Amino acid sequence: MGSSLPAKEANLFKVIVKSYETKQYKKGLKAADSILKKFPEHGETLSMKGLTLNCMDRKSEAYELVRRGLKNDLKSHVCWHVYGLLYRSDREYREAIKCYRNALRIDPDNIEILRDLSLLQAQMRDLSGFVETRQQLLTLKPNHRMNWIGFAVSHHLSSNSSKAIEVLEAYEGTLEDDYPPENERYEHGEMLLYKISLLEECGMLDRALQEMHKMESKIVDKLSFREQMACILLKLGRFEEAEKIYRSLLFMNPDNYKYLIAVQKCLGLYSENGHYSADDVERLSALYKSLKEEYSWSSAVKRIPLDFLEGEKFQEAADNYVRPLLTKGVPSLFSDLSPLYEHPGKANILEQLFLKLEDSIRTSGCFPGSSQMEPPSTLMWTLLLVSQHYDRRSQYDIALDKIDEAILHTPTVIDLYSIKGNILQHAGNFSAAAALADEARSMDLADRYLNSECVMQMLQADQVGLAEKTAVLFTKDGDQHNNLHDMQCMWYELASGESYFRQGDLGRALKNFLAVEKHYTDMTEDQFDFHSYCLRKMTLRAYVSMLKFQDRLHAHEYFHKAAAGAIRCYMKLHDSPLKSSAEENDELSKLPAAQRKKLRQKQKKAEARAKREAEEKQEDETTSTNSSKSGKKQQARPVDLDPHGEKLVQVEDPLAEATKYLKLLQNNSSDSLETHILSFELNMRKQKVLLAFQAVKQLIKLDENNPDSHRSLCLLN
Repeated sequence: MGSSLPAKEANLFKVIVKSYETKQYKKGLKAADSILKKFPEHGETLSMKGLTLNCMDRKSEAYELVRRGLKNDLKSHVCWHVYGLLYRSDREYREAIKCYRNALRIDPDNIEILRDLSLLQAQMRDLSGFVETRQQLLTLKPNHRMNWIGFAVSHHLSSNSSKAIEVLEAYEGTLEDDYPPENERYEHGEMLLYKISLLEECGMLDRALQEMHKMESKIVDKLSFREQMACILLKLGRFEEAEKIYRSLLFMNPDNYKYLIAVQKCLGLYSENGHYSADDVERLSALYKSLKEEYSWSSAVKRIPLDFLEGEKFQEAADNYVRPLLTKGVPSLFSDLSPLYEHPGKANILEQLFLKLEDSIRTSGCFPGSSQMEPPSTLMWTLLLVSQHYDRRSQYDIALDKIDEAILHTPTVIDLYSIKGNILQHAGNFSAAAALADEARSMDLADRYLNSECVMQMLQADQVGLAEKTAVLFTKDGDQHNNLHDMQCMWYELASGESYFRQGDLGRALKNFLAVEKHYTDMTEDQFDFHSYCLRKMTLRAYVSMLKFQDRLHAHEYFHKAAAGAIRCYMKLHDSPLKSSAEENDELSKLPAAQRKKLRQKQKKAEARAKREAEEKQEDETTSTNSSKSGKKQQARPVDLDPHGEKLVQVEDPLAEATKYLKLLQNNSSDSLETHILSFELNMRKQKVLLAFQAVKQLIKLDENNPDSHRSLCLLN
């Protein structure tokens, strides 16, 4: 670097590089200008100056300087590397990879460029290239632990776990017997647990178990060690040993459902579909009875039997489970019991039980068969539970009667108003539900959850303006709406987008749906920093898990809703295209002169108001950059030039835009009915009958009794 410069300027070039690395950008610029005074066309200096300016948000100047520097010195690996770094900062990863490869043609053994290239290959899932680059790094620097681990992980990601194990064992062969030192014990333990997980993944269970016994003293994370050992023993069919470990884990955490299910598996008492024989139910009952005696404070050992018990035994267990929680006053009791409504017949048993409890408390003040008087609040919590039960069974009139009685009994309990709002929402009275949610919120203005529930109900009632004012009560001072976006408050954006769509405001609806899509793009980009961090810190199991999660990120429910909402907006734009300015002028010319003048004045006022708001916003942003309360400079937020989504709806081909999002849904949510319904509707509009027919085939395959499947089939015929 800077080798073509005289000694003085070469030293200045080193200052530029060091200043860039330490973020002393002004110092770096000063050094660059000193060199460029004498050597104005020095390519590497121009490139480094451009890279420094890029860090100071002067992107156009940065690109101009870097391209000029590259033009002046095409055979400099520094210029190509800097060009790649510039592209990387703008998330143009494919272009950055091309630049790095050009740099490596000039300097094939440059460690720094190879490392940067490997990070981009991991980001872009170029797995064969990732393996090749990590191998090259290991060959160049075999005494560096991170290079061994990176090479192993690259093989694991390429579905070659056995090769990854070989690499890790080769690395272990380079270590001394007394390794690791005290300050590296945790990292080495993580590497060993990762190796054991690879052995388990390859089906080498006996070898994995041997490795665990051999390396137990070197593994720091004892909880993960015991969980993994128990899991391997269970897979090997050594049930007694596995059960012993799981029971010791239960002693530490008796409310862990995974441990309890694992104990059932060890005893041969677990069914994936939840169906058990009478003999199995007896044995399960005995198991949980003994666990209840051992862990009387555990909620899980009391709750799980409700899933497999039937008839009178279920009623008795449910009665014993519900009573203390009603006495205590647990608002989430119904949420806990809600999954039982999916079991045939259990909803009827619960209804009989709840009504029996209500009648007994109302008449005697005690639970049935008990002489102990209950506190007055028990009746109120029982009425709340009964109202939620009838709400779940869509008997809204009875549910409202019960919740009203509970409110009359104790009008100060906030949960009652929230639940009544939910009942009204389910009954279709959205405005009344929003009013009740607002009343609940006003009873505790410091509760963020109540505020969020209120906002959701308001959006359901299409009270968007009021919802936004309520939502920003819990945001930072300043540009509140942008704060909601910065916090990735996706439930708000989705509900807001759906409300605007119902109201026919497609611009704002698209604005919200595409904002959610932007969050998922940001999440994909956010993984970049972890490629080097996780290898350095040896959090390898978490790293691989994170990459697998990222690969299925777009299958998440929120992304599905946002993409589906955007597709519907674009289809509506296709069905009802916006009028062009020429058409609007033609319509205006047909109006009487006085009316035409009035409309034009109204348009001018709206334009002036929008311009004034944008200017005020710009001033606020400029003021906020000067200094914060702590005196620190803050970065200016880019001004939104299309706050109402007016430009978003001005697309030439709405169906082409919709197709982009449909492909994402087809790739990531192919098991969803909605994906194929949207595919059918979109392809019918595009007159692609064969694709529409394929969508109908998928609908029938997923759910042939669904009304949308029949409707689509009828429309196709």
